[in-house]
Amino acid sequence: MNRKAFAVKINEGKFNEFRAKLGQIWPDAVKLLDMIGARNMSLWNIEDLVFGYYETDDVIIPSDSEKIALAVIEDQFKDIAKWISEPWKPMRLMYQDFGIVRENKELIRHRVFATKLKGPVEDEYRRRHAALEEARGDKPTPGPDSNFSIWSAGGYIFGYDEIDTTMEKAETEQSREDTVKWEKKMLEIMTWYTDDVDWITGEHHKHVSRIAFHN
Repeated sequence: MNRKAFAVKINEGKFNEFRAKLGQIWPDAVKLLDMIGARNMSLWNIEDLVFGYYETDDVIIPSDSEKIALAVIEDQFKDIAKWISEPWKPMRLMYQDFGIVRENKELIRHRVFATKLKGPVEDEYRRRHAALEEARGDKPTPGPDSNFSIWSAGGYIFGYDEIDTTMEKAETEQSREDTVKWEKKMLEIMTWYTDDVDWITGEHHKHVSRIAFHN
């Protein structure tokens, strides 16, 4: 399975226009998704950012017709939003913990998040998360997290996680302390767009919302 991510930034004051235009072009977007064999595709909105995730069986090498189809869609948004990621080019993978991916999505709770890096610290962000991967080793995480990936593009960080709600457990005092320690350390190199750590910082950010889905 190939996991793909992309992101755009909505121009100031253009969110309502973006939503309306998305509805207008959605049939064409779905056709393009089907052309490239995309599934489990979702779009998420966080303030002025839109983050997209989808999966394919094969690595995508776009045909001329697929490039033209995307260009037609892009033209509809030229005065509304601009790319953060580069079309058809993968965003930089910063972390992955696929675990045991659940094919049945009915009991899945999503965690999608976005942050902004404080300067050219992509490599430091990757280094910290590579340490987590090394500590985990080759043994897959059984859950509740699965299909968990984090990407970077244009100085932004985007995360996608599918959480099996049948495996979630109440937080312990130790796990809470570990979370606080990790998040405070990460605040050295990034600031949040989503409200994941507002309970730690006392700040107020927008909660991420899913605005489109195609299976």
